Amino acid sequence: MEQENVSATLTVAAPAAQVFAVLADPTTHSAIDGTGWVQEAVDRAPLTEVGQVFRMDMYHANHPDGDYQVVNKVQVLDPPRAIGWLTGQDKGGGHLEFGGWMWRYDLAPIGPSETEVTLTYDWSAVPQSIREYLRFPPFGPEHLPNSLHHLAELVSDT
Repeated sequence: MEQENVSATLTVAAPAAQVFAVLADPTTHSAIDGTGWVQEAVDRAPLTEVGQVFRMDMYHANHPDGDYQVVNKVQVLDPPRAIGWLTGQDKGGGHLEFGGWMWRYDLAPIGPSETEVTLTYDWSAVPQSIREYLRFPPFGPEHLPNSLHHLAELVSDT
């Protein structure tokens, strides 16, 4: 079986709680993104509980609409150690549909002012019907390391 997740790790010069606070703030996600696809948080409240839903405005040149919106559902929330969410779409009438891919950050304190951050993109739960028209991962190998470097820069500014 081929690998169904990719990850990257970077040491960030900040305490885990500070890194976690940035990740739990949807308004920072566009600055963290390594692809340029994530635009702006529609739901701006901090992520505080499993099951919480937050929407993000997106842009991708190959998307049929160019501009579109994703809905995310928090799956993991263990401050300050882990945070993760599923990404999907709002099908209307309150029906949310998730495609089976997940973003997850795991934080391991190295000391009082350093944190090892691992970002994982996992598509192991994506059904075959979606795999027929989407390639996984949908980004190049530089995306995760770029994203972690953006996170490190953002955390150092807070």
